[in-house]
Amino acid sequence: MVGKPKLHYTKGRGKMESIRWLLAAAGVEFEEEFIETKEDLEKLRNDGVLLFQQVPMVEIDGMKMVQTRAILSYIAAKYNLYGKDLKERAWIDMYVEGTTDLMGMIMYLPFQPADTKEKNLALIIERATTRYFPVYEKALKDHGQDYLVGNKLSWADIHLLEAILMTEECKPDVLSAFPLLQAFKGRISNIPTIKKFLQPGSQRKPPTDEKSVAVVRKIFNI
Repeated sequence: MVGKPKLHYTKGRGKMESIRWLLAAAGVEFEEEFIETKEDLEKLRNDGVLLFQQVPMVEIDGMKMVQTRAILSYIAAKYNLYGKDLKERAWIDMYVEGTTDLMGMIMYLPFQPADTKEKNLALIIERATTRYFPVYEKALKDHGQDYLVGNKLSWADIHLLEAILMTEECKPDVLSAFPLLQAFKGRISNIPTIKKFLQPGSQRKPPTDEKSVAVVRKIFNI
């Protein structure tokens, strides 16, 4: 029997968090081996298991996978969360790229100098409410279904919920002008596997704070 996927990353969210989300939504149990020091990272690099000397790295199905997008695509396809044909896959990819852009802005916010944080936070909210969320609101309206693509749960839905919750951590009422996204958030949050992941004590990681920023800076020399 093939063992559980093993995730190699720091104890924070970072680029691994979307991978945790996708596995959890698919109902897949996984183990985590945390990189807590610079030496832990160097050991992985010296062992030759990091194709491009970078993490995230996920051990799954006998592979040591790197590159976030490749890992996510593999998991989505393996667990039937990647549409029924090429066209659906293309739409899922487009929606995921949008949420990835938004989440990237939020992810790097804690690492920015204090004097630029307020300006960057305002930019995140502006982009979320004028560039990204209107697209998903319209998609749900035009599609007329509970999900973004086809009429079943896909990677695009899981990624969008993660992006919504991250943006709400920046501004709790950010969805006030998006009634269909509010309803979407309620529906997707109540899918049993996702609901379980959102409970305290799950493998979901908390928002990045100053302490975790300091740890990451030390491990990655940034």
